[in-house]
Amino acid sequence: MVIHEFDCVLLKDGRNAAIVEVLDATHFLADVGDTPDDWDTISVTLDEIEKVTYRYSA
Repeated sequence: MVIHEFDCVLLKDGRNAAIVEVLDATHFLADVGDTPDDWDTISVTLDEIEKVTYRYSA
């Protein structure tokens, strides 16, 4: 699975995340949370991603 910057993904723990930076092919920074009050930027590996739910296209 190839993950791109700004993709929305479903994590295997059930959370939705937005990829904000691709560090390499298997490591990413992602924003999780429902509102600005609880948003958090976390590190995510490819193994933690279930699927891409939305792919950004310019």
